[in-house]
Amino acid sequence: MGVWRIDADVLAGSRFAVSAMIETVGCLASVTGQHRVSPTQREWQREHLPAWRARWAADPFALPFLRDAIRPGWLADFIVRPPLSPSPQFADDLARVAATTDEQARRDILESMDRPLAPVLLEDGLVARTVELLDWTWRHCVRPGWPRLRRVFEADIVARSGRLSTGGWAAVLNGMRPGMRWLGDGRLQINAYDYPPRDVTGSRLLFVPATSGRGWVSWEEPGDVHAIIYPCTGWLAQDPDVVPPDALARLIGPARARILTLLGEPKSTTQLVALTGQTLGSAGGHLRVLRDAGLAARRRAGRSVLYYRTALGDAFFHV
Repeated sequence: MGVWRIDADVLAGSRFAVSAMIETVGCLASVTGQHRVSPTQREWQREHLPAWRARWAADPFALPFLRDAIRPGWLADFIVRPPLSPSPQFADDLARVAATTDEQARRDILESMDRPLAPVLLEDGLVARTVELLDWTWRHCVRPGWPRLRRVFEADIVARSGRLSTGGWAAVLNGMRPGMRWLGDGRLQINAYDYPPRDVTGSRLLFVPATSGRGWVSWEEPGDVHAIIYPCTGWLAQDPDVVPPDALARLIGPARARILTLLGEPKSTTQLVALTGQTLGSAGGHLRVLRDAGLAARRRAGRSVLYYRTALGDAFFHV
């Protein structure tokens, strides 16, 4: 199994990050059917795959590149470098891809590959075509929904950070992605593959949510940055744009109705801010009104305070 050796300093200095490039690569990984497709990616495919295929299905480069560079269990390093900051800009990450030479890109693709490269990938301009594919997919198929996705990811990060305060790193890391669990004694099982242990002592460690069905890991040397890309799943990935019942919105106002709708699962004020884009003061004010009206209540979970709908609040959704 793949195991990383991690010391306490690495864990203490680890951070969560949100990356548009990683989400774009994850969406491209779902195109050829070689990777597990998550329910969220299936929604993305229904909305954007027809346009993507209209542009790229007949292109001599795109599908051969995706089949070779994003294989089951492997993604070429030059397109999945770990973020350099908690909130990198897509243009900056795209520039990092563009700075790769064609020769290095081919070496990255060929690593662990048991067949020759597709002939089109031997031609000049491999990296330039890759940049074109990534940029088009981002602008036309990922960026339109990015504000919503970003709020989902930020809410996921808030929830996992709260879990850290109540259950420690084991509670955060166990099950973060398929096959991943904390083994103790400074050992983190990354996956079930038969890879030699990897020492990440002294490295910067990032955790990055994505809509990918399984996620992946990446690192950059020199630089000593390691990243674990994990699937944002379950109620943590609840759609922040869920529409409350129209009658409820007219009765108590759309912003307050949206918060009450999201409280179908307990959430902290910080999570609600991430999901709705409201300010902390605004979200807190709406919560006070909902509590005063008996539609919402709160309870403490470790260091966090979680808000949830009461039976009276639930009644508005079952009429």
